[in-house]
Amino acid sequence: MARTGERLVLGFDFGTRRIGVAVGNELLASARELDPLPARDGIPDWQQVARLVEEWQPDLFVVGLPLTAEGEEQPMSTRARKFGQRLFGRFGVPCEMVDERGSTGEAKVIARELGHRGNYREESVDGISAVLIVERWFAAREGLPGR
Repeated sequence: MARTGERLVLGFDFGTRRIGVAVGNELLASARELDPLPARDGIPDWQQVARLVEEWQPDLFVVGLPLTAEGEEQPMSTRARKFGQRLFGRFGVPCEMVDERGSTGEAKVIARELGHRGNYREESVDGISAVLIVERWFAAREGLPGR
């Protein structure tokens, strides 16, 4: 296990049809998107997740926590927490939840700036959202406000 400040983080933007994935380096406080995982009612192909874990050897999982605009938990919050618990249960890697409010909207703005045509079902922004979630986790560690 890497020391705090030097950890490799695997971040997830939980969804029922797709789960965005990003990998981040705590030392550099930067992340990059990976291919999203297809999901069936929020359940990924756990073998694909295992391949990611094997490839990246993360020290920590970070999962976006979908809250209401007022910061309240909602049914998707419970499902995202359950996903995080399953990650920990299957791989024994610690998992932290991060408030993801606004990350999808911000991801869409970034995608449009990069030339995205607006068909988010065809070309998802889940990976960008996962990057933003990991970056928020880094910002919180630095005592900085989230995006």
